[in-house]
Amino acid sequence: MHAKGLICDENQNFSYADVILPNPGPGHILVRTLFTGVSIGTEFAIIRNKLSWGAYPLCTGYQGIGSVEAVGEEVRGFRVGDNVYFRDNKAGMQLTDGKQVSTVSGTHCSYALIHPQETHGVALLPEGADAESASLFVMPAVGLNGVDMANPRMGDVVAVYGSGLIGLGVVAACSHRGCVVVAIDLEPNRLDIARRLGADDVINGATQDVLPELKRIAPDGADVVFECTGIPGCIDPAIELCKMHGKFVLQGNYGEKPISYQFLPPHGKRLTTFYPCDDGFAPCRRAVVKNMAMGVLPWHHTITHRVDAKDAPELYDAINKGKAADVVGAVLRWS
Repeated sequence: MHAKGLICDENQNFSYADVILPNPGPGHILVRTLFTGVSIGTEFAIIRNKLSWGAYPLCTGYQGIGSVEAVGEEVRGFRVGDNVYFRDNKAGMQLTDGKQVSTVSGTHCSYALIHPQETHGVALLPEGADAESASLFVMPAVGLNGVDMANPRMGDVVAVYGSGLIGLGVVAACSHRGCVVVAIDLEPNRLDIARRLGADDVINGATQDVLPELKRIAPDGADVVFECTGIPGCIDPAIELCKMHGKFVLQGNYGEKPISYQFLPPHGKRLTTFYPCDDGFAPCRRAVVKNMAMGVLPWHHTITHRVDAKDAPELYDAINKGKAADVVGAVLRWS
């Protein structure tokens, strides 16, 4: 079947291209895409080959909202007309010239062909959830997974080093737990959003000296520090913010190459370090989407850019070339 997809070639050129998907089988649901969310971290790591999940050309994207248009005879739990949130579109994709496309994970496409028993994640969208905001469901789930692992307690001082979408998910989750949350970033607009999601204090690393500012709030250091940038050079300064016997969370994805950091500071502080991976699967996804539907997680505050899918190549090119520092959350409209 024919569809449209956001395609990246080996020269990191982007196009809104005609693609071909397999016809639905008895074990598939066919989803017409409504919105997909942009991941500035992981997607662009794949686009730039910091992470390699397949050969070019690529169709990236790993979070979307859509409407079910067909249900295979072997499928249970889904009906035509259901709205769903989904994580991949890996049934196979080709360009019209027959060239295979690596779907990593391929949600930036006008249709998704999903095997509910094999997909990385698909579920019914709760009533009351805003489809646009919910299309960015993975990053707050990633943050919630890290928070669940590290288990900061009520009253703990939590420092969130990097307030992109994953960091903002950590901010919201820790605020819900009753923690004292300090958000740190270089961009004022991200810190403004962090305030809206529950940060008690913010530190602008571009204009303030982070460690003294954190010590003003927590003289002994933070109980838990989440390093959310995914930048290896940020690990050491983030560790500095921890208190003795504190917790440190490597919440970012640092890529396939080896990374290094100073051993003695975390060693001397006797830190417990956590390595969360992925989004916590169905329980974390369900929790964040449910919280959006209930109004507990006002994730719409994170959306700074909304573009039609046909205009996505221009947005992706700007992000990839470092010309879109104001982008926090971006949503592509497909319907």
